[in-house]
This record gives sequence, C-alpha cells and structure tokens, in this order.
Amino acid sequence: MSWFKKRWKYIKHYYKQKSMQFTISISFTLVTVIGMALLGIFLLRSYQSAMETLALEDNERLLNQVDINLNSYLRNMMRISDSVYYNSIKQIDFGASGIDNDLNLLYEANKDTLVSLACFSEEGQLISAVPFSSLKPDIDVTEQDWFLKASEKMENLHFSDIHVQNLFDNSSDRYYWVISLSRGVEITRNGSLESGILLVDMDFSGIQQLFTKVNIQSPGYVYLVDSNGKLIYHPKQNLIFSNLIEENNIQDAALEDGIHKESFHGEERMLVVKTVGYTGWKIISVTPIKRLYGTFFRSQLMAFLVVAIAILVMIFLNQLVSVRVVKPLKRLENSVKEIDFSPTPQIYIGGPHEIQHLGKTIQSMVVEMRRLTDDIVREQEEKRKSELDALQSQINPHFLYNTLDSIMWMIEAEKYEDAISMVQALGSLFRISLSKGKTLITIEDEIRHAQSYVAIQKYRYKNRFEAFFDVDNSLTHYKTIKLIIQPLIENAIYYGMEFMDGDGEIHIRVKPDGADLSIEVADNGPGIPTERLSSLLTEETRERSRGSGIGLRNVHQRIQLYFGSAYGLEIESEPDEGTLVRIRLPLCEDTVEKIKEEAIL
Repeated sequence: MSWFKKRWKYIKHYYKQKSMQFTISISFTLVTVIGMALLGIFLLRSYQSAMETLALEDNERLLNQVDINLNSYLRNMMRISDSVYYNSIKQIDFGASGIDNDLNLLYEANKDTLVSLACFSEEGQLISAVPFSSLKPDIDVTEQDWFLKASEKMENLHFSDIHVQNLFDNSSDRYYWVISLSRGVEITRNGSLESGILLVDMDFSGIQQLFTKVNIQSPGYVYLVDSNGKLIYHPKQNLIFSNLIEENNIQDAALEDGIHKESFHGEERMLVVKTVGYTGWKIISVTPIKRLYGTFFRSQLMAFLVVAIAILVMIFLNQLVSVRVVKPLKRLENSVKEIDFSPTPQIYIGGPHEIQHLGKTIQSMVVEMRRLTDDIVREQEEKRKSELDALQSQINPHFLYNTLDSIMWMIEAEKYEDAISMVQALGSLFRISLSKGKTLITIEDEIRHAQSYVAIQKYRYKNRFEAFFDVDNSLTHYKTIKLIIQPLIENAIYYGMEFMDGDGEIHIRVKPDGADLSIEVADNGPGIPTERLSSLLTEETRERSRGSGIGLRNVHQRIQLYFGSAYGLEIESEPDEGTLVRIRLPLCEDTVEKIKEEAIL
C-alpha cells in the first residue's frame, strides 16, 4: 500500500510539472482509450452472448425435431403392438386357431422398420412369430431382459437397450441390431386365460438414420441414452464400445431437461438435454465451446483492429483540440495571475464559447468575492454588537431585586441557613454569568449555572415545582455558549409552573444526538397555543420584566450566529400536555476563535 501511495505521489508531481496542453492531450487520450476499450469489450460480450444464445436455440429446435421424429417412430411401434394384441390375440382362441396370418400382414406393412414379431407363453414357448418360425435350440427366452421386464409388470410397455437379435433360426445367418418392445398379454386357450409375452423387434437402423441426419446439421453431435445413461445411439458408438474414446453419458443422463455447461477431459462443452416420452430415454446434444466460438475469434480480431484505428484517430484529434483549448486558457491564466479586487477586474474573455463563459464566470466570482468580503466584515461587526447586547441584557434588575428581597425576608425570619444557600446560589449564578469575560463555557459550568438558578427559584416559589437533571457525564467537557439553558428554564417556570401547586415538573436532559449534542428542557405545564409556536423564534418578546430578559429568540440567534443555521432551538408543545424546548449544538472542544473562523468559512 505504501508503494502505491509513493507511485501515486510521483505521478501527481510529474503531471504538475507538465504543460496544460500535455495534460489535456494525455487525459483525453486515456479517456478515449478506456472508453473505446470498454465499448469494444461490451460489444464483443454482447456478440458472444447473442451468438451463444442463437446456437443454443438452434440446438434446442433441432432436438425438438428429433424428439418429434423419435416419438413418432416409437408410437408407430406401440401402435403395431396394440394392433397385434387387441385386434388379433384378444380376438381368437389359440386352442382353435393361430395369429400367423395377422402377424404376416402387419410385418409386410411395416417391414422397413420391423425385424420380427413374436408371441410367447409365460413359460417361454414360442406361440407364433414372423418372419421366422422357430427359436434356436440353445435359447431360453425367459432369461432375456425384455422377457423379465414384461413378466414383472404385465400392464406396461417396455423398451429394451440396443442389442443383436439372435433368438430365431436364420438361414441367411444375418443378425440385426434391434430395440425390443415387449409387453404382457392375456392369451385365451380352450376358453381359459393364460399369460404371455408379445415381442416387437424394431430395426435400429431407423433410429440410426434419424440421428445421422441430425448430426450432419449440428455443429456438435447428438446421441441417445436410456434413463440409466446406457448408450442407445452415438455417432462414435463403435469407438466407445472399443474403449478407444469416452463419453460422459452416465453423468449427462442425470441432468434435467434444458441447457447445461460441463467440462469433460479438459474441454468445455454446452449440453442441451431432452427427455423422450414413454421411454425415459434422453436425447443429448453436445457442442464444444471452441467450435461454437470458431467464428467469434475472427470477429474479435477484426474488432481489435477497428478499435486500434479508432484510438489512433482520436489521439490525433485530441492533439488538435488541446492546442485550440490551451491557447485561450493560457491568456486567461495570465489575466487571473494579475487579478485584483477592483470594482471592474480585468479578466480575459475570448477564445471558444466555453473559455469565454469561464472568463465571465471568474469575473463574476471576483465581484462576488469582493461583495462577500464586505458582507463578512459587516457581519462580524454586527456579530460583535449582538454579543455585547446579549451580555449587557443578561440579568434583568427585577430578577435581582426579587432575589435580594427574598434573602432579606429569610434573614428577618431568622432562616439563616436558607439565606446562606440562596446567597451561595446567587453568587454561583453571577460567577458563571461573568465567566471572566468568556463567551464559551463547558457544559458542566452551564449545568451548574442552571442548577443555581433553579435553587433560587425553588426558594421563591416555595417548592411549587421539582426540577430533574439528567446529564450524560461523557458530554460535560464539551463547549457551549453560556446562558442558553437558564432562559429555557425561566420560561418553563414563568409560563408553565406559575399555576402548578406542587405538581410541576421540569426535566433538563443532556444527551448525544448522532454527531451533535442535544439539550432538552421539558415541563408539564399548560403548553403553548399552536398559533403562537411558529412565531416564538422569529418575533421579539415584549414580556421581559418578569425574568432575566434573555428570550428564546435571543438564545436561538446567538446559537446560529456561532454555529450556523443548522443549529439552534426546536419547540414542541401540546395544550394541557406541556412544552419541550430542544437545543441542538455541535460537539465542540475548540476555542471560540476557532469556531468563529469555521463559521466565517
């Protein structure tokens, strides 16, 4: 991290020493290069995504067509099986006649897709078959997989794996690759029902031709597996059976229908999976990513060339623009160096429209700075005057006279301890009010001042109310303008507690408010009318003879004068519910001079 900071500082220092023309040219060039690069990447990614989507959609359409053709092929076999069962086997009594003629007719009508039709008893004896007439002597059909599946679930149709048809005596010694469709049937013999098995052997070459046509059109290849992942058709089936190559058929068969990505033997591939109805077989299209993106890389190279040429052109144009921009900027820079704060500063206004606008803006800024400087000087004078007025009007003589009268009355009544306590409270009140001429005091001193004031008023009002202080001790060292809590308590007493008879409560709370400080003074008095609330902080109060003379508006303005318009007083009140006055201040530990500087800035 430190190395990066050093390099960054070096780069900043290097560019600071370069000319404006160089900086503009380099900046525009970097922006151009980054922008063109991002645009090129975006366009290439969009093209790649569109091409991938198009290829996958083509594969899906191809698989859907294969699925339709294969389903049609399988349904034809199922119709042949249904025709044999329902139109022949269930219509005759095998004790009186056979079904050889019916089987011959069906076979002749479908011999392009059929290898054989046969019917067996439940013991495995051949009842009828075409185009063959007898089984091989060493064949036990009851051990055949298609026979066992049909016997276990007589009500279902069962499609076998691809295998060689070797059940029957064949004079030509030619054997076919077939897929067997078997089912359990009920045979009537001499009026009695028996169980049997009907076998339809489909010529696998029909399925092979279907997939061969598809693989010619596909950028990858398409193969067929059963529900367990065993291969039924693959364009490289012989190589796979010879263990010369491998296929990920077991894992692929477990995938759900849809589009998938996989890595097989280090090659990234896109898969599209489709389940064939009735059988649970799955058609799987495999497209290697490198073949899918074969044309993409050529397009990518062309795009790089176009982007490179565009960048070179933009660099040349940036040079021309930088020269045109820098010349009037230099003249403007020279005029700014000689700037003064006269009423009509001489600022260069020329060159392109933007430079002219900049010159006019700087000229306006100089005039505004002069005006603001004058305003700041005037504001500081008004501020000092306001502070002086606030300090001079802190203590109303009536409050002092009433307090001294109370002390004299206590002495005459020989309540010396109460008189001493009241004198101490008054002394503390005056000592903190003066604060050796300081305007800012700590929260601790401000709270002590408020406590002294409450103590005096409780003597005068004969404990007509109670005051509760809840102060977060972690905040007492922060600074505040002095004499801002006592006026709030004063208002709560004179306008809230005057008509209370021992039930009055005043709560003073000091707590954090996010990054600020909150001081709340709440009472349970009669409250303030709604129409009066909005004017308390904007209109000068006229009733000043009863209290110390420091009104809410005075406190609000003093806070905003020092800390800005974001701070000050907030008043909440409901008739017959009481009043809450909240002071918001910044958490400040600085001196008053520092605060004044920040307020000016």
